Amino acid sequence: MPRNRYYQGPPSDHFDGVRFFNPGQSPTDRGLGDVLRWKLARGAARWPSSVPVTPAKPSPRVDGLRITMVGHASLLMQVAGRNILIDPVWSERVSPVSFAGPKRVAAPGIAFDDLPPIDVVLLSHCHYDHLDVATLRRIQAVHAPLMAMPLGNDTIVRAAIPGARCIVGDWWDTLSLGSDIATTLTPASHWANRWPNDVRMALWAGHHLDTPAGTIWFVGDTGYGDGAIFREVRARLGSPDVALIPIGAYEPRWFMAAQHVDPAEAVDIFRDVDARRALGIHWGTFQLTDEARDAPPLGLAAALAASDIPPDRFVAAVPGGVYDY
Repeated sequence: MPRNRYYQGPPSDHFDGVRFFNPGQSPTDRGLGDVLRWKLARGAARWPSSVPVTPAKPSPRVDGLRITMVGHASLLMQVAGRNILIDPVWSERVSPVSFAGPKRVAAPGIAFDDLPPIDVVLLSHCHYDHLDVATLRRIQAVHAPLMAMPLGNDTIVRAAIPGARCIVGDWWDTLSLGSDIATTLTPASHWANRWPNDVRMALWAGHHLDTPAGTIWFVGDTGYGDGAIFREVRARLGSPDVALIPIGAYEPRWFMAAQHVDPAEAVDIFRDVDARRALGIHWGTFQLTDEARDAPPLGLAAALAASDIPPDRFVAAVPGGVYDY
């Protein structure tokens, strides 16, 4: 029987003693045959090699709540005088190697040297487009922040950055980030790995932040499934003031539906939790899947119109975009 290299703990309703899983949801595992079927279909839209980005230059501190889009799932959250980075990636590629893999189309919405002092880094899972060791090393060298993440991810981070200050939790655990700010790790229907032989050995999650300036929910990568996990988030934690919801990386649906929502399902999540506002993330920076680069915001606009939701309540975030709440 294989051994989990990242986490050793008792079995639970989403951990079998070796691998984590999504209880009651469609399986996310895909074999080589599935990957070949997808890639040989040659259905991927052609993306531009680059798009224009006007980087923002953040203030050192913000008393209220300001979110600046870096790109993909990387955001700077400035809340109640604290600076929090989520899934930071400044690398040119998201891959185990620097010379191959999905390449950045949109430059970071904040130049690395323009970052304000970073107090906290939140990580959602260990896929390379979310946990980028090269970026984390740079952040550690300059800012030495507290890093909060789901079970098992700390082993990956500590192996690469021995001095990292990591705190970890399971789904529904609440972790203190200091200064009256805490994150509750929320379930997501996804998976994680760094290599072919460590699939689902580290947990994946969202982050629901309780702060003096409001509540913010970073949904994390997820399929929609039966929607039960989102309704449970609202029941347990209430409706967030701002939800950060993925809208991209969803085609072809036969391959992606169990692990990534499409724009219509993103709107379903928005409605399930009754969020006051939302930003659409996880699109337009790295071509991971088949849809055209502009398909996610177009799909989001159509889904909002179909649900009679004003478009200013759920906006597709662009790199360098600054959003005040």
